[in-house]
Amino acid sequence: MRADKFLKVSRLIKRRTVANEACDAGRVLINEKTAKASQEVKVGDVIEIRFGAKTTKVRVVSLNAAVKKDDAKELFEYL
Repeated sequence: MRADKFLKVSRLIKRRTVANEACDAGRVLINEKTAKASQEVKVGDVIEIRFGAKTTKVRVVSLNAAVKKDDAKELFEYL
């Protein structure tokens, strides 16, 4: 699954265009490397998102193309 789509489906970032812009700006790291929006995300990858002074770090647990809002938190675990 693409990085921008995973960020949107998992509700870590609300909109896919915002996720795409965050990747282009170098604010998203996958396994400690700057991620492009089109980079593939796999189970077990560590994603770090930096917005201003806030940093969110999660590990991908599962990949689903579509999930309900309540089930989105099952796609990742906070580190």
